[in-house]
Amino acid sequence: MDEKLEKKIDETTEEKPEINDEISLEQKLKDSEEKTLRALAEIENQRRRFEKEIRDAFEFGGFNLAKETLSILDNLQRAKISIKNDEGLKDNKDLYKFLENIDIVEKDLISIFAKNKIKKIISVKEKFDPNLHQAMMEIEDETVEPGTIVQEIQPGYMYGDRLLRPSFVGVAKKIDQNNKEKEEKKGV
Repeated sequence: MDEKLEKKIDETTEEKPEINDEISLEQKLKDSEEKTLRALAEIENQRRRFEKEIRDAFEFGGFNLAKETLSILDNLQRAKISIKNDEGLKDNKDLYKFLENIDIVEKDLISIFAKNKIKKIISVKEKFDPNLHQAMMEIEDETVEPGTIVQEIQPGYMYGDRLLRPSFVGVAKKIDQNNKEKEEKKGV
């Protein structure tokens, strides 16, 4: 009986290493498959990121140039206003021609902006949107709803669907009754 028992024990111990080897081989195969799938997924994610970066580079590659170019338009518009308001130049007979040329350059620049998906943000009489506007001051005004833009200090622009520069605006607020009473007392 001992011999039979020993044979069975020997057979089971011999089978166990084979089972352990099979499990470890199956486990190794599963681990390898999992690592391969993860590596493939990482490669696919990286490929998508690169494609998005390339699309963004083509679509928004001129973002910084566009942002810097806005100052040219701003300065051109300021110069035009300054020249129109200069009393010494009002009597100059060539002033009209000069302002006409500034208008042409301004229109050309705006046309170039439009061709390159740079659009001015319409602000006045619109509801204040912190994603598009930067409030520079509050203006007491009973004629419009509080939070409505009543003055544009500097226009904002979009580059496609991205904000290039926010509009600097004055926003309507309710008239403060305390200030109104103080002003009425001063007037009396």
